[in-house]
Amino acid sequence: MKILVTGGAGFIGSNFIHHILRTYTEYGVVNLDALTYAGNLENLKEWEADERYRFVKGSVTDGKLVNSLVAEADIVVHFAAESHVDRSIMSPQAFIDTNIFGTYTLLETARKYNKRLHHVSTDEVFGALKLDDKPFNENTPYDPRSPYSASKAGSDHLVRAYFHTYGLPMTISNCSNNYGPYHFPEKLIPLAITNILEDKKIPVYGDGKQVRDWLYVEDHCKAIDLIIHSGKIGETYCIGGNAEQENIWIVKKLLEIFGRDESMIEYVKDRAGHDRRYAIDFSKIGSELGWRPTVTLEEGLRKTVNWFQENMDWWKHVKSGDYTEYYKKQYGK
Repeated sequence: MKILVTGGAGFIGSNFIHHILRTYTEYGVVNLDALTYAGNLENLKEWEADERYRFVKGSVTDGKLVNSLVAEADIVVHFAAESHVDRSIMSPQAFIDTNIFGTYTLLETARKYNKRLHHVSTDEVFGALKLDDKPFNENTPYDPRSPYSASKAGSDHLVRAYFHTYGLPMTISNCSNNYGPYHFPEKLIPLAITNILEDKKIPVYGDGKQVRDWLYVEDHCKAIDLIIHSGKIGETYCIGGNAEQENIWIVKKLLEIFGRDESMIEYVKDRAGHDRRYAIDFSKIGSELGWRPTVTLEEGLRKTVNWFQENMDWWKHVKSGDYTEYYKKQYGK
């Protein structure tokens, strides 16, 4: 089987490629990535000489390129997206271009060749939960609150519309907050870890009591693997980590792992429109496909800390580039 992975040089996409190539020795992967700030070919360095893997630099908005790659693939797994809420607030244009128009371009080509497509999305399309609300599930109405989540909601609707209108063989997954190896250090967990390693303050939005469900990235990749092989065409599957915790709990746990005290925490002005809580009910994928998360939150945090400690060159290189200027704009430092 040949899989076209869009956005495969990013955090989740690269972990998915690692999973596929390690699990299925007879599979081939073509990785299409524009190599924007969060795309990093160092994430996949170990596969560069493997004949089963091929990298193509380009955008999902490039219709001619997408056409040539989809034509030769058996299945398309679509990760490519602008994905950081703060960046979407500062500059939404790229999110509209990549997340909506890019998905449209991919859908048109998949429809042309009637290719199986899996679209990777987020729980943020559902909006926010109150602390006592039931978790999101596949029937939760969409209520996006940021340019990022609105653009992902739009792409979800497009994918679903192509199934209903054209019979495109597709599935969608909406996941909770991922963390783990190769995580770009602008998100909470990798930012906290790298700041601790650099003896810098950890910025925490508002009171830090925003609740998220945390999903170790390898568990997420295994779930997508199950969906593309056994999922029901036309269906959506919610993927969660069964690990709800406040952001401030995460930061304090990381400080505990490092043996550092809470003086490293710096509370900063809250993000505009910051959702209070996300949580996922993953019972559908559990009952239909037999999936559930296997890595506990504390185990996953320790594994992630170990990875960042063992890969100092990777994250120092990443943090010295585009992210440095972004960080200064965000926190004035």
